[in-house]
Amino acid sequence: MTPFPFSAIVGQDEMKQAMILTAIDASIGGVLVFGDRGTGKSTAVRALAALLPPIKAIKNCPVNSDKAAGVPNWANLKTKRLHEIPTPVVDLPLGATEDRVTGALDIEKALTKGEKAFQPGLLARANRGYLYIDEVNLLEDHIVDLLLDVAQSGENVVEREGLSIRHPARFVLVGSGNPEEGELRPQLLDRFGLSVEVTSPKEIETRVEVIKRRHAFENDNSAFMLRWQAEDAAIRDRILKARKSLKKLKTPDKTLTDVAELCLALGSDGLRGELTLLKAARAYAAWRDDTALTRAHVRDVAPMALRHRLRRDPLDEAGSSTRVARTVEDVLG
Repeated sequence: MTPFPFSAIVGQDEMKQAMILTAIDASIGGVLVFGDRGTGKSTAVRALAALLPPIKAIKNCPVNSDKAAGVPNWANLKTKRLHEIPTPVVDLPLGATEDRVTGALDIEKALTKGEKAFQPGLLARANRGYLYIDEVNLLEDHIVDLLLDVAQSGENVVEREGLSIRHPARFVLVGSGNPEEGELRPQLLDRFGLSVEVTSPKEIETRVEVIKRRHAFENDNSAFMLRWQAEDAAIRDRILKARKSLKKLKTPDKTLTDVAELCLALGSDGLRGELTLLKAARAYAAWRDDTALTRAHVRDVAPMALRHRLRRDPLDEAGSSTRVARTVEDVLG
């Protein structure tokens, strides 16, 4: 069955907006979604990927490359013809072994036949797409370390017994979890560009609408998909237009000053906060079809770009979202 339409997801506007921004500019660095179970987190990831146009890739390429130069030398492809494939969405389960994530190297075959026999892992399949991790805060430390290395370099390197295999691994990382079940390691937390919080709807009308749409999706799928295809197409067209206009978007120095002053006031470590906030604000401006970045764009995306970068303040019991909103008001008005 085709994924649930992105435009048919009820509410969760901040989560959907964050995912749209990463579709416009993948270098923003992914989305962390914390909140209740059953609030559409995985549904939104698959829906957005299905909404996006297919990507061109060399047939049977293990890393979805669209250029011959990007195909690893161990792939042994018989053809370099391009074909279209859906934007990849790969799940990384909590119990996945290191070999399954990075790929496995056949040492015996390499030594006896001199061939680089490599079985690609999840990171190879996710290249140029999305890597989704549910309960990311429960991920084992050694897998977290692997993801940190790949997120930094955009390349997966597997080394066994003096042999080395490498391939491109650039993807939008989407993680979800419940903060009550454990905290995320600061190093991995910092790698997510945006962070959003989702909750179960409290209004009866909203919950009823969710039930109605899910029932229609499961029991009258053709009519339901037809009903929402125009809305999904409109979102896709806006994303593609925003991608093109992003390069031409003007970024005044006064807005850069706003970005720096806001991050400084919040006490965010390093400069990753400024860089991510700037990218998110630019993507948001392009999404709105504006020609120049303004303070309003920065103000609107600041919570999702900065709430997970705050230092803990034992004297301030307000949540991170409240602290960001308060500081935005003080600094930007």
